Amino acid sequence: MSSQVLITGGAGFIGYHLAKKLAVSGYIVHLVDNYARGALDSDLKILLEKFKVTLTEVDLLDREAVLNLESNYDIIVHLGAIIGVKNVLDRPYEVIVHNTQMLDNVIALARRQSDLSRLLFASTSEVYAGTLKHFTLAVPTPESVALTVTDLSAPRTSYMLSKIMGEAMLQQAEIPFTIIRPHNIYGPRMGMAHVIPEQLKQAFYAKIGTRLNVYAPQHTRAFCYIDDAVGMIARMLESDLCIGETLNLGNQSSELSIRELVEICITVSGKDLGIKELQATVGSPVRRAPDMRRTEEILNVSPKVALQEGINRTWQWYKKNVFENDERTKR
Repeated sequence: MSSQVLITGGAGFIGYHLAKKLAVSGYIVHLVDNYARGALDSDLKILLEKFKVTLTEVDLLDREAVLNLESNYDIIVHLGAIIGVKNVLDRPYEVIVHNTQMLDNVIALARRQSDLSRLLFASTSEVYAGTLKHFTLAVPTPESVALTVTDLSAPRTSYMLSKIMGEAMLQQAEIPFTIIRPHNIYGPRMGMAHVIPEQLKQAFYAKIGTRLNVYAPQHTRAFCYIDDAVGMIARMLESDLCIGETLNLGNQSSELSIRELVEICITVSGKDLGIKELQATVGSPVRRAPDMRRTEEILNVSPKVALQEGINRTWQWYKKNVFENDERTKR
């Protein structure tokens, strides 16, 4: 009998790609989303038509609605959350309260399942930000690093704090869990408010010979293509070794400077463009990369998609589904 999987935030970036990965592997997948960020686009419609995937509109803050979901899920993947820099800066109180309340409702649902093997919770690499600010942080960063919060009066602390609280809730919930800390996952359908789609958009609209605006060009990040990320998540859901574990999710070997990243974006665009270097935004860490040794040791798997190949796939998707559509709309 096929395993039943519930994915909250299922219409979002990681949710969609994970649903597709699991459905192809034979899982029966149930998605819930409130469409605050996720979208019922053509890709998701095709997924719903071709595979054993359902999609239900649910507000995860509505405890009764959450508890009225099924009671026969084998796995619950909780990706739903208030995210995004604008939300964090404009609504910090709601970020803390709503993110923890949504998780509390999902934990209550998990406790009602007759045979739950796992609740997987998506935390964030932002949990390391306080340690980076106040102490010497090893980079690449292992999961064993002691966590420290940033200034509690700073709005940006709200998201990190909501995820640290979420991790603590699961540690005490007395249900089988796995916690992941994603690092710079990218790919088709990720939304525009991220460095790779932003740079690809700049390149698409730029005139030959002009320069792209690049903030913090010397800062470094390690990027992980979405297919590699959901492949690792799928392996986690199948491995008992991951129960009770907190694991980084990313691609340690892909670390490079933002300038080098933009140069790849320019290459895949096929245009002759330059780079205009600008200062970093306040609070942006100079370097961020996950130590993936623990994850790769447990899963016996490592990322396969090279950065230029992943960015090219992302470029092709955005060009077809977003940029060229915008051009047609303007005509």
